Amino acid sequence: MIAKELITDSVSTLHTSDTAIYALSLMEEYRISHMPIVNNEDFLGLISESDLYEFADIEAPVGAHRLSLNKAFVTDNQHVYEVIKLADEFKLSIIPVLDAKQKYLGVIRLADLTHYFAQLAAVDQPGGLITLEMNYHDYSVLEIGQIVESSDARILSLYYVQLPDTTKIEVTIKINRNDLEPIIQTFNRYNYTIVSSIFETDEEELNDRYDSLMNYLNV
Repeated sequence: MIAKELITDSVSTLHTSDTAIYALSLMEEYRISHMPIVNNEDFLGLISESDLYEFADIEAPVGAHRLSLNKAFVTDNQHVYEVIKLADEFKLSIIPVLDAKQKYLGVIRLADLTHYFAQLAAVDQPGGLITLEMNYHDYSVLEIGQIVESSDARILSLYYVQLPDTTKIEVTIKINRNDLEPIIQTFNRYNYTIVSSIFETDEEELNDRYDSLMNYLNV
């Protein structure tokens, strides 16, 4: 997925003539902590909630304030992983999207990114989770897939995180079945270190949790 596919039109823009108090009211309405400043189609930058609270006069125009986030944006054809990287780097609640001519197209809300990754991780699908620990150089998606499929199961999602100050990673696998014991036994035979295993037995409860997550993200 690329950035333009996640653009929302539910967040309006600020103009340089808009006041700080107006910007704060919009942030409260949208439940975000940044707002884009745009004149016509020209993106001037983001202003943050903390920037606005530094205003001596809350009726002063936002254009009078120096913008510290004037380079915080992605282009419409950048991959969603690059969007996530930028959001994390600048701790953004929204990510502006520009076209190839540097014209403003809209923003991506952090909540929409989280929603997308929740679907990507198959959190709404019944099944089990197995977390493995290994050295990075021992990581093989092919071998992990073969082990899971040898027990007549399928991987719904897979991701890993680097463990701080080590060469090790934790690999989390979402599998389309609750009976994980045969898969765990196979991982043990291949000398994998299993950190944890979790399974969902109540599909209705799983759906309720997913719906609650989505409702929270849409607040």
